[in-house]
Amino acid sequence: MKIGVIAATGPAGRGLAARLASLGHDVIAGSREPARAEKVVAELHERWGSRVDTLTPGSNADAAAGGELVVLAVPWDGAVDTARAHAGDLTGKVVVAMANGLTREGNEFRAVIPDEGSVAVAVQQAVPEARVVAAFQHVPAAAFEDLDHAMESDVIACGDDDAARDTVVRLIASIPNLRAFDGGSLANALGIEAFAAVLLSINLRHRGKGTLRLLGVEGHGEPLE
Repeated sequence: MKIGVIAATGPAGRGLAARLASLGHDVIAGSREPARAEKVVAELHERWGSRVDTLTPGSNADAAAGGELVVLAVPWDGAVDTARAHAGDLTGKVVVAMANGLTREGNEFRAVIPDEGSVAVAVQQAVPEARVVAAFQHVPAAAFEDLDHAMESDVIACGDDDAARDTVVRLIASIPNLRAFDGGSLANALGIEAFAAVLLSINLRHRGKGTLRLLGVEGHGEPLE
């Protein structure tokens, strides 16, 4: 699959772009400043060599236009405006929203809930012709980029379009050691995004790297090829 990552120069976007490229997907690493994308991709090529041969730099517009599936890796407070700016190129495409509305207060994080109900719902309303799926909110950015180590996390996908949600579930399942779960409609993205504040607060207070793990249920989805 050809995947565009908007804001691939930030920690989450950079890591996910590298991980997806390592699986053989053609990944366009986008940035508002193409020179930054070129620098990041050069660093990833230097670090991982042929494992990320299918990773190429570009602008955010390149990522939006060139990806069959597009990941919106923009921080939460810029996600809606960025999606709206590329609405034409996102029409009809699966768009993965992975941002959490968060603010830090002392030694804890607190959820910021937009008027629309969640960041993912706000993105969907900004680009109504796209097929938005919320996913990857609880996976540490550094874990994506460390290709030498298997990832350990469960990932929930929520979206109103059944086919789009299934595509993202299969994409998650294709990443070794990640388990994919169908979380239902996009309205449920609120719970996923808000829980990120709790998880990060636990990691901050316990000096850990905890992630989401669901017990008593098996993940599903045929890996995306």
